[in-house]
Parts: sequence; C-alpha cells; structure tokens
Amino acid sequence: MINKLARGITSHPKTVILIAVLLLIPSAIGFLLTGVNYDILSYLPDDLDSSQGIAILDDSFNEASMSIIVMSDMTWDEMTELGDNIEALDNVRGVLWLGSVLESPIPMSMLPESVTSMLYSADGDSTLMLVQFRASGASEETLNTISEIKDLMPEQCLMSGTSAVTYDLSVLVETEAPKYVAIAIVLALIALALTMDSFILPIVLLIALGMAVIYNMGTNFMFGEISFITQSIAAILQLGVTMDYSVFLMDRYSEEKPKYRTHAAAMSKAITSTFTSLAGSSLTTIFGFLALCFMSLTLGLDIGLVMAKGVLFGIITVVIVLPALILQCEKLIDKTRHKSIVPSFRGLNKFTLKFKPVFAVIFVLLLVPSWIGQQNVSKYYNMMDAIPDDIDSIQALDVLKEDFNMASTYFAIIDDSMDSSEKLQLLSDLGEVEGVSSVLGLNSILGTAFSQDILPDSVKSIFVADGKQMIMVNSVYSPATDECNAQVDELTALLKSYDSSSLLTGEGPMYKDLIEVADRDFIITNIISIAAIFVLIAIIFKSISIPFILVLSIELAIWINVSISYLMGEEICFITPTIISCVQLGATVDYAILLTTRFREELSRGTKKKQAMQAAADSAHKSIFQSALVFFAATFGVYLICDIDLVSSICAMLARGSIISALVIMLFLTPTLVICEGLINKTTVNWRVGKNHPTSITSPLLEKIEEQIKKAEKKAAKLQKKQEKAKAKPVPAELVADKLTDEAALEIEKAMSRSEQSDDENED
Repeated sequence: MINKLARGITSHPKTVILIAVLLLIPSAIGFLLTGVNYDILSYLPDDLDSSQGIAILDDSFNEASMSIIVMSDMTWDEMTELGDNIEALDNVRGVLWLGSVLESPIPMSMLPESVTSMLYSADGDSTLMLVQFRASGASEETLNTISEIKDLMPEQCLMSGTSAVTYDLSVLVETEAPKYVAIAIVLALIALALTMDSFILPIVLLIALGMAVIYNMGTNFMFGEISFITQSIAAILQLGVTMDYSVFLMDRYSEEKPKYRTHAAAMSKAITSTFTSLAGSSLTTIFGFLALCFMSLTLGLDIGLVMAKGVLFGIITVVIVLPALILQCEKLIDKTRHKSIVPSFRGLNKFTLKFKPVFAVIFVLLLVPSWIGQQNVSKYYNMMDAIPDDIDSIQALDVLKEDFNMASTYFAIIDDSMDSSEKLQLLSDLGEVEGVSSVLGLNSILGTAFSQDILPDSVKSIFVADGKQMIMVNSVYSPATDECNAQVDELTALLKSYDSSSLLTGEGPMYKDLIEVADRDFIITNIISIAAIFVLIAIIFKSISIPFILVLSIELAIWINVSISYLMGEEICFITPTIISCVQLGATVDYAILLTTRFREELSRGTKKKQAMQAAADSAHKSIFQSALVFFAATFGVYLICDIDLVSSICAMLARGSIISALVIMLFLTPTLVICEGLINKTTVNWRVGKNHPTSITSPLLEKIEEQIKKAEKKAAKLQKKQEKAKAKPVPAELVADKLTDEAALEIEKAMSRSEQSDDENED
C-alpha cells in the first residue's frame, strides 16, 4: 500500500501540489470562521457550584457578563448622558449607577453606606457604573458592544470586569499572534539554513509544514471555537514538533539518491523506508497531546485535540506534499548547496563513553533534586497576572483595588422566598466577614430611608429573577490567593446556613475551584502520558527495560526544565507545567528513540557495544542537534517578543526544554544504554541479532557496490576517451554503473536468501 502511494506521489508531483494548494482554500475559510474563547474559567467542569452559579447568572440575571466603568471628573449631566447612551445599545440589558435610582444628585449623607462604599471612591472623586450585557461575557456580541462603549467613554474613564479584560486580551492576541508565527518561521528558517546544506531546502520544508498548520487551524472549525492559548501557540508547537519528520525524510532521501537512476525512484524509496519510523515517532507525540484530553479542565481537551490533529496533518504533509515539492524544486535546491554548520560530536561521544560510569552516576543523582524542584515551583492561577499591566482593563482594576477596595467580586444566589428580615440579617452578616469591603443587594441599596416602590423595574430585575435573588459581595482580596480562598470557604458556609440551596460564584470561587481541579489534572495527565508512551516504546522495541530507561531520561529533562524556574524564583502559570510535561515528553522522546534505534542497528551488524554506540551517537546526535536547534529557535523567538506572560512562559520553557532534552540524551542516555546493554539484551526480544542477519550482510555488499560503481565509472570514462578519439558514439558511464549495480543487487538477494535459510536451520 505504501509502495503504491509512494510511486503515485513521485510519479505525479504536480498533481499532488495542485490538490494541496486547492485544499488551502477551505482551510483558510474554516480558520476565519473558527471562534476564539478568551475565558479560561469557562473550561471548568459543569458540576461545580461555581459553574452552576455562573450558569444561573448568565441565564437569569446576565450578571456573569457585567462590566464596571470608573467615571472620574464628570458632572452629573455628563454621567447621565453616558449612561443613557450605553443603555441604548442593543446588547446592553441594563445600567446601574446612582442616576438609575435618583433623578438628581443628593447629599452622600442621605445614601445608605452600602451604596456609597461601593459606588463612590473614598475621596468622592470617582463613581462606578455597572453595565449588564444580554449575551455572555466572552461572546462576540459582548466584545463588540464593549468596543462601542469604549468609543462613547471620555478619556478619563476606565472599564474593568471580566468582559472588559476579555476584550483587551482578544485585541492583544489578534494583534500579537501573527507576529509570533512570523518570528517563529523566520528563526526556524535561519536555523534550518545553517544546519542544512542548501538555502532553498529550508524554505521548501517550511512551505510544506506551513500548509499542515493551515489545514490544522482550518479544521478547528468543527470544534466551533478554540481557546486563545491554543490559538496563540498551536502553530508554533506544530512547526516545532513536526520539523523532525521532514528532516528524517530528507536525510533518507539523500542516502537513497546515489543508489537510483532517477530522483523520483530515490524519493519513492525514501518514503517507503521512513514511513514506519515516522509513524512510530508521530504516535509518541500524539499520545503526549492526547493525554491532555483527560483533564477535568476542558482547556486540556481543547489543546490536546488541536495539537494531536496538527501532528497528524504534519506527518501526512511530510509524506505526501513535501516529496512532491522537493522533486519540483530539485534543481533549485542543488544550485544553492553550501556547507552545513552542524558540528561533529565524535569527540564528545568518545569522552562520555570513556567516562560512562561517571555520567551514569550523575544521571541517577540528578533525579531526586530535580523532581523535588519541579514539585515546589511557584504557580499563579489568576489570568490577570498573565496580561500586561499597561492595558486599560488592568489599570481600571488597579483603581478599583485602591479607591473602592474591590480586588474581586462575588455573586451570592439565594432563594427569593426567604423572609425579608432574614435577607437583611444575611446582608449584615456577609458584610462582617473579614476582607469584605461592601455588600449590595435589593434591600441594602435603599436602606431604611426609601421605599422599594421608587425603584424602576429595570433596577429590580438586576437583583431578582426566576425566583432567585442575587447579592453582590466585594472583597479586598485578589482572586486565587490564600486569603481569598479562605474567605470563599467562610462565605459559602455562611450562605448555606441561611439557604442550603444557595450558591457562591464569581472570580474568587471559580479560581479556588480552578486551583483544585488543575492540581489534580496535572497528576492525572502526567501519569497517562507517561503510561501511554511507555507502552508504545515497549511495543516498538518489544522490551521491558528500554521504556524505563528512555522515559526516565526525558522525565529527567522535564524535571530539570521546571526546576530551573524554581531555582530562579519564577512564578509560572498553572497550566504551563502540564503542557510542558506532555509536549516535551511526546516531542523529544523521539531523540531517545532515534539513538536507541541506531544503537540497535549497529549491534545487529555484530559490532561490539562501545563501538556500536560510538557509531550510533556520531550519526544520531547530528539529527538531534538540528531538531533541538530548530525547536529552540522557533519558541525562543516568541518568548522574546511576547507580551502575554502565559504564552511567553510556555515558549521559554519549551525552548529551554528542547536543549535540555538533547543534552540529557547526549550526555546521560548514551553511556547509560551502553552500561545497561546486558540487561536490555535479556529483557528485549531479538535485541542482539547475530552476524548472519541480513543487515550484517547487506551493509558490506552495499560498500562493494559503491566500489564497483566507482571502478565502472573510471572504466567508462577511459572508454569514452578512446571512442571520442575514434569519433565513435560514447557509452554513458551511467549505463555501465547501472548494469554493475543490478548485478550487485542480485548478489544481495542471493546472500539474503542464504542468510534466511541459515536462520531457519538454526531455529530448527
């Protein structure tokens, strides 16, 4: 099947390229129609109280999409005009400020303290306006409405709240994301141009991989929407983790070209020869990403599916589209040949093998401290910390903290049938909880000075709907802090004592749930990714010991990577270790598999284990260096220019992780495999293959073929000179070489047949 596919690709490269280009059109349309979700909290499980509370706020009160406007240095008439203009917008359900209750300004002394403490700043220079939207907080309709409100607001006004932060984040991502992809492509191109022997070949590779990225991002349309994290890093990750496949194919193609008369035949052989190994390598990466799908926080499902699909498109494009592009650009590629800068690792390999016990001991000694370090790295959960401080919504949040003691806002939902006296007592008790700056409910907004009859229905509907009553609780504690989490527990217990069906939601309770869910998810995904890749490696090598050694080596690289953040005192986003663990394990375990495979091939030729590893390492480490360098260049460049801390930290750790993984393989895995070779032989099926194995016969014969070809070329050249003197038609050297090559190939078949017969006799 693969042979037929390979022949079809190489026989009709123009047709393949035409189809690939045409498929870009629906992919581009799908990409434009795919929504982007900027609300991380929306990925929490639906069965949590905080999630159920948000659903009620959205469905009944539309409070989940509330935004807060800080109005400074404005007259009463100016604030009234602004409120009326905002309320006239289609997606605005209601506006609440002092003008919503009173027709004209009155002395602050006549207003309830709950109102003045919430709607007026301590110095009385600023006033708050609460804006409700009809659509959900992160919907396109709400984000468009916020843009309209910003156009209506005077320069001195600021807008905050979850929806406002989401809007500013969306603008930032839409502006910055194309820059991330561009810098990743440019730096990857430079790295490839330096490490490959042609200036045009890297461009061809990136064109093919770029097509795979577009196919992947376009097919995200079937999910409806993806998270902004996925939108920001998917293209970069896909380029980084699938670059290996194109490099492996090109290396094999270079090996096959001298053996075949046509480039098409050589490429066909390269495709069939590398397909199995490419499929195996891609599976490890796919399993690494699919492990994210088991997170309770469905953000993992979002990233996992998109990236697993990206790897699949990457391998398909490398096997089908890339060969066609290379064949069409072969002449141009040859014209731009140059010397590669990839260094020789022979000296390093000799050194590590000479002192292999020392490096093996260091390998073991690093396990415990690196594991402890990564366990104690500091993490933040509040997404506000991942956004630049200079954007409008974050500046507004700072004003709310300083002038209004509103670091976070909770929403308590209670049964409206509760007795009025109990409601008043509940409001009083909530206000006495330590760290609560203000409490706003239907009863507290009027106090005892006014009758509820003076309230318009639009204001009443903000607090009462569908048999439920909403109470707004403001806290001086920032979300996702220990103080805030303790306060949430106390408020929840207090609400339950009045109404067992009550719910507490908002940023504080949701971030508290996020911390608990994310910490549990990290353990689960880590176990699943390790187990899946362990089983896959065990199947590939038919071994019990090899999976332990390979997975442990990459886990060490991951632990060292995260531990560096701990040693540097960095605080990283909660989702970063989970992504790093799955991605670095799945993407860089290929390095370990490549080295182990080459080691086994050398052993199968009857070579002693030290010499076998020397040869395997000399060959494999060049590919590992090239792959790690390209991955580093693509991700490190994004880290340098990225303003979103979440994306920046992920790219920084991926860049660092690619180099650390390469070093661990070169310095520690190489000598460890040699030391453990005896154990591997006992726990692996057919690990050491005898000298009669076809591989050990084929290699010397191939060397003889090369010698025969060189001799044939010399003879043909001499014959041509004689014929030229005799003015006869020259005999092409290629025909003589082809004939001798065919004769040598026949000898190979006979030798392999004799070897198989010998193996059968030995088994008998």
